[in-house]
Amino acid sequence: MWAVFALLSAVFAALTSILAKVGIEGVNSNLATAIRTMVVVIMAWGMVFLTNTQGGIASINRKSWIFLILSGLATGASWLCYYRALQMGEASKVVPIDRLSVVFTLVLAFVFLHEQFTAKSLAGCALIGAGTLLMVL
Repeated sequence: MWAVFALLSAVFAALTSILAKVGIEGVNSNLATAIRTMVVVIMAWGMVFLTNTQGGIASINRKSWIFLILSGLATGASWLCYYRALQMGEASKVVPIDRLSVVFTLVLAFVFLHEQFTAKSLAGCALIGAGTLLMVL
C-alpha cells in the first residue's frame, strides 16, 4: 500500500510544479510560498481532526518534537528555494534538479540511518544524476 501512496505523492508533486509555475507569475516567490504553506497547514490540520488524532500531540516525545521541527524548517527552506527557482527558471529544468533530492536522500539515509547502499541503489543514483544532466543541459 505504501507504493500506491508514493506514486500518488509523485503525481501530486508533478501537479504542484505545473500549478505553481502558472500561479507564481507576477507574485513574489516568498509570498507564494507562504500562501501555499497556509493551504497545506489547513489541509493537514483538517486531516488530523477528520481522523480524530489530535489527542496524540501530548504523547509526542522531546526527540520527535525536535526532529519534526527540524524537518519543518528543512521543508520551509526547500519550498522557498523551489519557488524562487521556479519563478526564475523553466519548470522542465527546475523540477529535475529538485528531484536530485532522491540521490541526496539515499546518501543521507546511508550515512545517518545506516540503510543499505547496494549496487542497485548506486546504479539508480547514477541514472538519476545522468538523467538530470541530460534534462538541464
